[in-house]
Amino acid sequence: MATTIDLSGQRILVTGASRGIGAALAQHLMASGATVALHYHKSETAAMAMLQGNVTGSIALQADLADPQACNGLLRDSIAQLGGLDGLVNNAGVAHLSPMDGPDAAWQAAWDHSMAVNLNAAAILSRLAILHFRMHGGGRMVHIASRASFRGDTPEYLAYAASKAGMVALHRSIARSFGKQNIKSFLIAPGFVRTDMAQDFMDAYGEEYALNDIALPKLTEPSDLAPMVTLLMSGLADHATGCTIDINAGSYVH
Repeated sequence: MATTIDLSGQRILVTGASRGIGAALAQHLMASGATVALHYHKSETAAMAMLQGNVTGSIALQADLADPQACNGLLRDSIAQLGGLDGLVNNAGVAHLSPMDGPDAAWQAAWDHSMAVNLNAAAILSRLAILHFRMHGGGRMVHIASRASFRGDTPEYLAYAASKAGMVALHRSIARSFGKQNIKSFLIAPGFVRTDMAQDFMDAYGEEYALNDIALPKLTEPSDLAPMVTLLMSGLADHATGCTIDINAGSYVH
């Protein structure tokens, strides 16, 4: 018997939703009936375009996730404007190419910004979501980490790998600590995904480098992650809380 996922009535915040993986996730969630708060940093036009013709009551909200106060405001604005929150997708991320032998100040700035956006923001948003979920019967969160969280990355992307590895521990701690309060946490670890962020890496190393690293004949697309996130938000896989799901075209199996 076929199962159709209907997320009607679900209110979900997706960070980094104006492009790449986040846009694909938000579109799939809205197509399944969810009301989505689409977070963006600078791409207001793209975020607003995604809402054209949408009938779920979804909204777009701006925030610079490198600013802790902006993270607080984003979560609270999502709750206020959606009338509550049932799910959080920590997707937003940065990947700065930062050579080891570059200037000290530039390397430090890239490290600090990576930690602020990839890890600190996810922690702040997760904490506030948990406080809300505990008062309203529970909720679900999905964290988009990386294959690099587990196998590491190249020297130029130390900060990216380290920040995404921190997200793994954050996710597992949430799953183990709050399950009895009906709060579930899931983590997806993509490999190379054809996005603007990954393009910097491919510009430096070449697309063949990425293709030779995977078991399938083509790179993963943002839309390849979206059905899994919709499934996890549906409640049909709640007993997988705490899990990591690899979507990396067989490039890293652990």
